[in-house]
Amino acid sequence: MNDLEERLLYQDGQLSVTLRVAPGAPAVALTGEVDATNSPALASTLSDSRGGNTYIWVDTGGLTFIDLSGLRVLVMPALPPDERWIRLHNLTPHLRRLLRMMGWFYTPRPYDVPL
Repeated sequence: MNDLEERLLYQDGQLSVTLRVAPGAPAVALTGEVDATNSPALASTLSDSRGGNTYIWVDTGGLTFIDLSGLRVLVMPALPPDERWIRLHNLTPHLRRLLRMMGWFYTPRPYDVPL
């Protein structure tokens, strides 16, 4: 039996945000496009889904487009690295390249393993 439960947290004409409830930290899956029109809603949705957890995993494999406003939501560059509570998972090659170009890509520690 699968203990994974999924719940839609946010949806607009471009983006769907789904919470995958499982033991450990929450995992959120993004599907579609993130831009200036929905990045504030994404930031709010991610913050609300964090709850009291130290961090959340965000699966970006379903993203087809993301602009700078969306990257800022996911990477939180204004915060010191030890205060960033979003852990990116399943990066597309395009997103990985953008993060490297911005200087925002880091290799996770070995014990930072997604659900």
